[in-house]
Amino acid sequence: MTSAPGCDSDDAASDDPSSSGSEEYGEARQAAKPGRHQAKQPVPVWKETALLLGIAIVLALIIKTFFVQAFYIPSGSMRDTLRIDDRILVQKMSYWFGDVERGEIVVFDDPAKWLVQEAGRVADNPATRVLATIGLYPSGGHLVKRVIGVGGDRVSCADGKVEVNGAALEEDDYVTLPRQACTGSWSVEVPAEHLWVLGDNRGDSADSRVHIGDPGGGFIPVDDVVGKVFVVVWPIGHWDLVGSPGTFDNPALDEAAGPVPAGVPLGLALMAAPPLYRRWKDRSRAR
Repeated sequence: MTSAPGCDSDDAASDDPSSSGSEEYGEARQAAKPGRHQAKQPVPVWKETALLLGIAIVLALIIKTFFVQAFYIPSGSMRDTLRIDDRILVQKMSYWFGDVERGEIVVFDDPAKWLVQEAGRVADNPATRVLATIGLYPSGGHLVKRVIGVGGDRVSCADGKVEVNGAALEEDDYVTLPRQACTGSWSVEVPAEHLWVLGDNRGDSADSRVHIGDPGGGFIPVDDVVGKVFVVVWPIGHWDLVGSPGTFDNPALDEAAGPVPAGVPLGLALMAAPPLYRRWKDRSRAR
């Protein structure tokens, strides 16, 4: 069939309703659907800052609660090992699966109200109180001493030396003010789950000796221990790792103490279980 005069085939195609409708439908779909390469709106700076601050606070709380906490030294009771205004870090992981050991320097709570002059500074404004809560400001309100005796030990003073279970401690490396480790004559037996603690500055430390006559007898419950001091971080000139002196590695301390009953070990119970079961089974059959 021939085209009508004055009208070519291209014009006819352009006037076709179905062709026009499909083009409009395609344009509508493109208008309704965002382009793949359309740029994303940037996150406002204040939102990003708030998010980062929130994450930092949560991480600080987790670290302080479970791993490491900062403290400062308010008094001279631990000189010269720890000096006034030293900033120390206390780690808490050691006591998750282990016990407090002799010779360790520990930070502990003060339910017995030992703190009088040793209380030192506290966070005294809203900013420092918030920072102390999340572990970014050194905390006060705790005590720091060296563990001398643990549960079952007998600690005594004889001839100016501290003895644990009858074995004298060689403390000249860290007891320097004065060098005499103890005065007088006293002897105590540490109850189970408790500690006997002394300051390294024996002439200026309100430690277990001073509180022998108080309720609790000067002993510290193990549950009150926050953690073990492992490093002095400030000032830079005082930076040092803190460990346990070699005198506490003396085997005589444990040999003199003798075995301390601590319940049936799990390994022994597991080894004894099969023979006991077989014995019980044989008796059941005999009946």
